Amino acid sequence: MSMLTPPGMGGKYRITGDKYPRMRRRRRRGRLVVVVVACGAALGVAGWGTLQLIDVFTGGGGTASAAGSKASCAVKSAKASPSASASPAALPRPAQITVNVLNATTRGGLAKTTADQLEKRGFKIGEVGNAPKEYDKKVTGAALLLGPTASLNTSLSVLSTQVGGAERRADAGRKGAEVDLIIGNGFQALSSEAEAAKALNALVSPQPTATTKKAC
Repeated sequence: MSMLTPPGMGGKYRITGDKYPRMRRRRRRGRLVVVVVACGAALGVAGWGTLQLIDVFTGGGGTASAAGSKASCAVKSAKASPSASASPAALPRPAQITVNVLNATTRGGLAKTTADQLEKRGFKIGEVGNAPKEYDKKVTGAALLLGPTASLNTSLSVLSTQVGGAERRADAGRKGAEVDLIIGNGFQALSSEAEAAKALNALVSPQPTATTKKAC
């Protein structure tokens, strides 16, 4: 190998004139990667800016803000309030209710015994006897409680605590404050005094019910 042969060439190249073979260094891959990443970032920023401009001109941002405001609404539990179906102040006491006890069944003496029990529980007793023809043997349930319209959620509600499963019905053309207890074929007996007292207490002092409200 000639002394003029560059080292590492293995004798492949020989210098025959005054020109030497150009030895190029390999390009570093790191620089190429940096360039690619930089280009990708620039394209991403440009694309994001384009989308923002589109949203501004098309009004797309309004939907996002509205959705955000809805999502931020918190559901809060409102204070418990008693049921407004019946006002305790409007309910009469048993001593203020006059009840006509009428028997619509074929069982004799049922009206009298029922009237006596109601009287012991504090109710005033009016007429005691058989039901009129329009109701005689036509009441299939335990009882039909009948009275003027104003008594539907007052006197009849109180009387219903004494007879489980009784039907309440208002008679729009009826005058006065008296109510009727028409005993039906399904009647067995009045509710026990304990059950009646519990039902009456729940009617006079209803349990509060909690409601939920949104904060916005």
